[in-house]
Amino acid sequence: MADVEQDAAANGSDAVNGTAGRFVSSAEGTALAYGSLLLMALLPIFFGALKSVGCSKSKNPSDMPETITSRDAARFPIIASCTLFGLYLFFKIFSQEYINLLLSMYFFVLGILALSHTMSPFMYRVFPDNLPNKQYQLLFTQGSGESKEEIVNYEFDTKDLICLGISSVVGVWYVLKKHWIANNLFGLAFALNGVELLHLNNVSTGCILLGGLFVYDVFWVFGTNVMVTVAKSFEAPIKLVFPQDLLEKGLDASNFAMLGLGDIVIPGIFIALLLRFDVSLKKNTRTYFYTSFLAYIFGLGLTIFVMHTFKHAQPALLYLVPACVGFPVLLALFKGELTEMFRYEESSPEEASSKEEITESDKDK
Repeated sequence: MADVEQDAAANGSDAVNGTAGRFVSSAEGTALAYGSLLLMALLPIFFGALKSVGCSKSKNPSDMPETITSRDAARFPIIASCTLFGLYLFFKIFSQEYINLLLSMYFFVLGILALSHTMSPFMYRVFPDNLPNKQYQLLFTQGSGESKEEIVNYEFDTKDLICLGISSVVGVWYVLKKHWIANNLFGLAFALNGVELLHLNNVSTGCILLGGLFVYDVFWVFGTNVMVTVAKSFEAPIKLVFPQDLLEKGLDASNFAMLGLGDIVIPGIFIALLLRFDVSLKKNTRTYFYTSFLAYIFGLGLTIFVMHTFKHAQPALLYLVPACVGFPVLLALFKGELTEMFRYEESSPEEASSKEEITESDKDK
């Protein structure tokens, strides 16, 4: 996943006696940037994990989670490596401007949908009761008569349309200005939806996924310049950024620290799994969730410290994976619940629904 780094390519410069001098951020500005990145990383993990508990029980098709199996987890680092290297070659061969234009349009659509989905719960709370809330349905079918199949069946209402309108304004702002605030709004929405809707089916799958991406992150950051090159060239909301020169230049600041969304979503879905495990224990405690959440803070803080000390981009998963996996496993070992933790398994929505059908048929009998 994209590493934590200082964006040297975006640093501002001052002309001094005809020589370009790179802008040096103040200690306060640097601390503000790192602190803001840490806070922005924690918000989607915390709230996404809480929403994932309700999401796993939801019967609304738009809220159904995507379950990651052990086979998916084993393949993911390979697929991610091929994608990353492919992007690297594209940026080397073709014009960066045209590639980013295509990517901007693609993420423009995805960003609007993700931000609209994120805003919906808040809109339902603030929408005045006296205003009419009309229901709509978007339905696409294939065939006719008994062979008719539903391809798209999406239900929405006036509140959803308002969310879509607001999200579209942010999308236009991002496409036209590429402003870092618009980038972060989309990035936070992607991260929150990822943690909420991507579910690991068990702890073993989580260990396989995080272990594979641990190797992937270390190799592509320390072994090559591919990760850093793509991260700096890729103009899309796949990373959170915060300017280190905000105090000096305000909203026009351009010297950014960045954190890849993968370093939020990948540990985040593991932390969300541990919260659902806590719920399954029915002890009214969230011990494993809070332990892994604090471990994430420790791991990301250590990443930032090492990066700032050695002035080199760091693969965040190098520090996050041992912390987020190690601390909860040690806690389970101490509490004598290690076997129970690794036995806990979630079924996919299809399996859950089929089990419900079998149960109901048994009751009828």
